[in-house]
Amino acid sequence: MLIACLLSLRTKDETTGPAAARLFALADTPEAMLRLTPSRIERAIFPVGFYRTKAKGILGVCRDLLSRFGGRVPDDIDALLTLKGVGRKTANLVVTQGFQKPGICVDIHVHRISNRLGYVRTRNPNETETALRARLPRRYWIGYNDLLVSFGQNICQPVSPWCSECPVRVSCARVGVTRSR
Repeated sequence: MLIACLLSLRTKDETTGPAAARLFALADTPEAMLRLTPSRIERAIFPVGFYRTKAKGILGVCRDLLSRFGGRVPDDIDALLTLKGVGRKTANLVVTQGFQKPGICVDIHVHRISNRLGYVRTRNPNETETALRARLPRRYWIGYNDLLVSFGQNICQPVSPWCSECPVRVSCARVGVTRSR
């Protein structure tokens, strides 16, 4: 989950899935990953965005996992954040999807839509995560990201959202919406 998340950053899901599968066919543990050269990882994960940088980053994370965490991915957000290249979004995703522990993964869709609905008033994803932790009931934390990502890709798009087809349009504050369909 951690390595797949690192691959997915700034890359579409339809590219990430096959790239992760190719990489994991070669190595599925930190020890096995460290036996691969950066160029071998690059070839496996291409055309993932920033594939050269990500190949080096994956090796660094695997070294850290072995030296600091006994080869296991930590199930704690703060511990995950100590790994180079791991930000709050990745840490929350690993904790929620990998360990089924509560967390709120805030990507651009969650940030934009939560603000557009008027549910929070924040300037960036980190502020959105904090605001949602305070406001959203804990039982909804894990599923919130999945719900809003799909909604953001199909209905509540960044520019000219499909407000005419939106199932929550009567409750939406439409914050920042200047043009819609």
